[in-house]
Amino acid sequence: ITMPGGQQPQKHYGITSAISLAPPREIDHQYTKKLCDAMKPFGVFEDEEELNHRLGHVNCMSFMASNLPPSAISCVGGKIFTFGSYRLGVHTKGADIDALCVAPRHVERSDFFQSFFEKLKQHEEIKDLRAVEDAFVPVIKFKFDGIEIDLLFARLALQSIPDNLDLRGDSILRNLDIRCIRSLNGCRVTDEILYLVPNKENFRLTLRAIKLWAKRRGIYSNMLGFLGGVSWAMLVARTCQLYPNAVAATLVHKFFLVFSKWEWPNPVLLKQPEDSNLNLPVWDPRVNPSDRYHLMPIITPAYPQQNSTYNVSTSTRTIMSEEFKYGLSVTDEILQGKAEWSKLFEPPSFFQKYK
Repeated sequence: ITMPGGQQPQKHYGITSAISLAPPREIDHQYTKKLCDAMKPFGVFEDEEELNHRLGHVNCMSFMASNLPPSAISCVGGKIFTFGSYRLGVHTKGADIDALCVAPRHVERSDFFQSFFEKLKQHEEIKDLRAVEDAFVPVIKFKFDGIEIDLLFARLALQSIPDNLDLRGDSILRNLDIRCIRSLNGCRVTDEILYLVPNKENFRLTLRAIKLWAKRRGIYSNMLGFLGGVSWAMLVARTCQLYPNAVAATLVHKFFLVFSKWEWPNPVLLKQPEDSNLNLPVWDPRVNPSDRYHLMPIITPAYPQQNSTYNVSTSTRTIMSEEFKYGLSVTDEILQGKAEWSKLFEPPSFFQKYK
């Protein structure tokens, strides 16, 4: 598209055009700094020391990948990819690390759950080691140096795993075991979310604020029928797409504006779902009648697209809608200078609310 006057349009994010391209004002930067200050006491930011401590873990895992099973010693071994809050760059103090061990085709799944598992047993820093091989997404769980790590496994149809491997391409899913496809999903979704936001730093700071708010308000839980981390990340990413130049203070306010007015069950999509002809089940209410009953669909951007919120019920959705409206009124006050950011993070009066 050529704009009048020949200037280049901004790269377009998302499935609709932006609501506003307005750049931040000086006051928006000031409110963003105040937002950071209000979040610090809650331990949402990692200090350097802890970050280095953690990077040690990821390096440790790379070392573990390099001494995978005997069958892989002669060739190049696996590589470790992180995903979830750690990969998004929004992990908090002491949060666990989600990681994926990607192995070349000569390494079998049994090598990972047997010989590699035995190797991990011999490390004295590794505690609480357990393998859940028959889970929907098979996993080895352990504590390394006090940090919980969930390690998944995927075997790719490749001779070796290149250093710059991009897991986003759909072609790597071809002919893979369904357990490998599920294990790759977390990484693919996380990478796609980061790729689909206009500004990663603004996205991260906004997501930290929204996650802290959701935890404080008691609505951060996929298991209890609210939203889990990935769902919150997608809602924040959609807000960033709609306001691509806004900074965090504005984005937090716009988040509440957009989702207090959202007409559920219209789905939240970060990109147009495309079919990769790999015949994997994809969320699509036109094809699957059961998908029509989802109350608050938030669709993962990587193939095969899934709804990350199928646990949401009528009552949990109502509670979240009320919280979005309340969040909007509080952020209205804050941005008019009538309240401080700390008000957004006040816990609800649970026992007054539920007599």
